[in-house]
Amino acid sequence: MASSERRTGERVTFERGYTAQMMGIDGTWRRNCTMEDVSETGAKLTVQGSVEGLHLKEFFLLLSSTGLAYRRCELSWVNGEQIGVNFLKQIDKKKKSSRRQAADA
Repeated sequence: MASSERRTGERVTFERGYTAQMMGIDGTWRRNCTMEDVSETGAKLTVQGSVEGLHLKEFFLLLSSTGLAYRRCELSWVNGEQIGVNFLKQIDKKKKSSRRQAADA
């Protein structure tokens, strides 16, 4: 394993890339991108257009044209037009707190 390998878990590489979109959490920006590879914990993307000035700390990676398949991401690294992203775990705080309130009642 190369020393530059930062990701754990098995990686799937797409021969021609998988067309996707990046979108700001607040919906104020979108960029077309190509997912080059993906693992359980993250992905490598080639971004079309500049990422300068975009809030990449946290954003959505849209995997379907309808937006129903998506992952919440954070930026891991940038190398030219390619970026690495980590997938953020989804935590549903509302369900947990409503269950707790029901138990207390």
